Amino acid sequence: MNNIIIHSKFTAHSTAISKAISNFETSGDTVLKGDRNTIKSLKIEGLYLNIKEFKTPNIFNAFIYKYIRKSKARRSYEYGTILTQKSILTPTPIAYFEASSWFGLKQSYYVSQHIDYDFDFRVLIHDLKFPERVEILKQFTAFTFKLHEQNVNFLDHSPGNTLIVKSSSGRYDFYLIDLNRMRFETMDFKKRMHNFRRLWLSKAMINIMSKEYAALSEISFTKVKSEMLHYSRQFQKKIDSKKLKRSGRKMVFKSTD
Repeated sequence: MNNIIIHSKFTAHSTAISKAISNFETSGDTVLKGDRNTIKSLKIEGLYLNIKEFKTPNIFNAFIYKYIRKSKARRSYEYGTILTQKSILTPTPIAYFEASSWFGLKQSYYVSQHIDYDFDFRVLIHDLKFPERVEILKQFTAFTFKLHEQNVNFLDHSPGNTLIVKSSSGRYDFYLIDLNRMRFETMDFKKRMHNFRRLWLSKAMINIMSKEYAALSEISFTKVKSEMLHYSRQFQKKIDSKKLKRSGRKMVFKSTD
């Protein structure tokens, strides 16, 4: 059983989009091939598309995504549509496709418009001399503040999930990607600060961004900085602890050979 939903603006390309999904394995250029997902880009009928293939779920998750919870492809499409309606930038949602049996979901794909971006947030972490770095951090903070004001809790607000484009005006546009983990809910102060935790911010970055967020939210700089630092360090310690545990397990394994 197959299900494909194509946005009304792109129905004229329905046949070509369906064919591109069907020929996913043999067409297009690979953008990303990971353990979980594969992304390919291709041009059809004047459209420049990205097609994301989600990993085939195990038996349990296949049943969940068929009967209980929406698939990642469907959520990506629906959340992208909501973001667009809220005037929050994301690669334009075009379609999603699901193949399933009575037992559950087998395959799923999300189709969006390709974005030629200049860089992503990660470079601001690693390159301290990146041009206009401080200004970009301020504008990114304003972008995040807009998300919060629009009641968007982007659960994967992490360095690789924001694409950045320098506009002709000299300002920067921020595009959210990897959309399937998101909540649309009232964002109180703690949720807002908690939302910064995955960005892997340094103390200097927190200082810049908390000043900007404090000015926008009219909450004291001291309070914003304290909470942003708290959640960021809490998350970083958690990740570091996991890495140490994995490293420890590997060392134990090697010592028994």
